[in-house]
Amino acid sequence: MTTGGEDDVQLVAFRLAGQEFAFNIFQVERILRHEAAAPLPKAPEFLEGVLQYQGAAVPLIDLRKRLSVAAPLREETRTVILESEGAKIGVVVDAVTEVLQVAASQITQPSKVVKGLAAEYISGLVVKDGRTIIVLNTGQLLNAKEKMALEAVLPKAKAS
Repeated sequence: MTTGGEDDVQLVAFRLAGQEFAFNIFQVERILRHEAAAPLPKAPEFLEGVLQYQGAAVPLIDLRKRLSVAAPLREETRTVILESEGAKIGVVVDAVTEVLQVAASQITQPSKVVKGLAAEYISGLVVKDGRTIIVLNTGQLLNAKEKMALEAVLPKAKAS
């Protein structure tokens, strides 16, 4: 993920259905209390709709539904605004827990078995203090077809 073996990486850790995940801090723009999104017609189940953020319509993905884990909305539920490939997306998580600083060498590639199950979402694994944290690849939360479908709908969502 980084060039030198001594480089540190900061990760924003969060929980989803009891499992720990993280995003690279450079991809996280803001963490907000969860708000209901304006629904989009014919959207996939994991796409909650669009959220008004800084005067623009930002797609809101329920990461719990995207990863096929059920989780009710609670007081700790948060929306993480991510910057990915020049666009902003919102992601619903159960709770943001901490910012971790880890050596780049501590982030390992997932095994072939894990890669087969969810390769497109996982950029690495961190084992720290007896915990396993799955580092997600923000650029892969939506596939190319889903991104194109969103781009077609978003201009209409901004006008309403």
